[in-house]
Amino acid sequence: MDDDASVSRRQVFSGGTVGLAAAVIGTAAIGTAAAQGLQPSTGQPLQDPTSKYPRPPFKGQSQPWPGLVSQMDPRPDHGETSYKGSGRLLGRKALITGGDSGMGRAAASAYAREGADVAINYHPDEEPDAQEVIALIKAAGRKAIAIPGDLREEAFCTRLVADAVQGLSGLDILVSNAGRQQAHDSILDISTEQFDWMMKTNIYAPFWIIKAALPHMPPGSTIIATTSEQAYDPTPDLYDYAQTKAATMNFVKSLAKQLGPKGIRVNGVALGPIWAPLQVSGGASQEKLKKFGGMTPLGRPGQPGELGSIYVQLAAADASFATGQVYGAAGGSGQP
Repeated sequence: MDDDASVSRRQVFSGGTVGLAAAVIGTAAIGTAAAQGLQPSTGQPLQDPTSKYPRPPFKGQSQPWPGLVSQMDPRPDHGETSYKGSGRLLGRKALITGGDSGMGRAAASAYAREGADVAINYHPDEEPDAQEVIALIKAAGRKAIAIPGDLREEAFCTRLVADAVQGLSGLDILVSNAGRQQAHDSILDISTEQFDWMMKTNIYAPFWIIKAALPHMPPGSTIIATTSEQAYDPTPDLYDYAQTKAATMNFVKSLAKQLGPKGIRVNGVALGPIWAPLQVSGGASQEKLKKFGGMTPLGRPGQPGELGSIYVQLAAADASFATGQVYGAAGGSGQP
């Protein structure tokens, strides 16, 4: 046998071995994915984030508070058709306030698709939106609990937690998301009643709900609060709202230190301009609404569905070293 023939055979055998090994590894990977109930990923095409969703100018529109998703133009995207779960929250039990729209709706839908049972709270006037969310949770094959009520009442906040714990048979994720936002050009335009409404909804309610929830939350549980870039760089027209979001940011950091030794993590998400009923029901002036999100580096507002994965990550067990953190989601502007 000559040297050339020997080399040729070694190359062929070596190439065949590598090819066979790759095939075996690939088959094993697919088999493992199938065993876990997952489909092999085909990936997603790259998308330019500046043109992925609607950009301003938006047409003027106004709704009575608290506003409905179904009446917004364009309708917000909460990830209803785009979010794909992979079992990251299988068996978890979540209570989400403000779960009918905005970030609450995006989190509720994503959590269900990740395997969690979900209870949502919302104002009774938001029932049409809430029923859409309940349907999304059930479509994912998970338990859905609807608990309408006014968070300004301490007795309701306590009952909310009790009903969620009973309906879910436990609680290990609490998303404190519900919030009130009303724009005013001057502090002189804010009545004591309006100021009190803001504080009760955005500061008192999380205090009452967390107090009621903690005795039910075992080590490994997580609390996630929705704050805002307004906590760091407030605009003149959101004087009272910005104060409440600064308080939210602060309680995340304080409570994380308090609950860390108990094995409970506390984090926050600081939103930038997000297209949600909050904006069209008094949260922004008509002038601001038409240009909403246009000043971000991406040139548009965010959609709730773009942030749902952040809430999933903060709730998931593999984020076990993340606590006391506030994650910014502002399209390139704002802090943190």
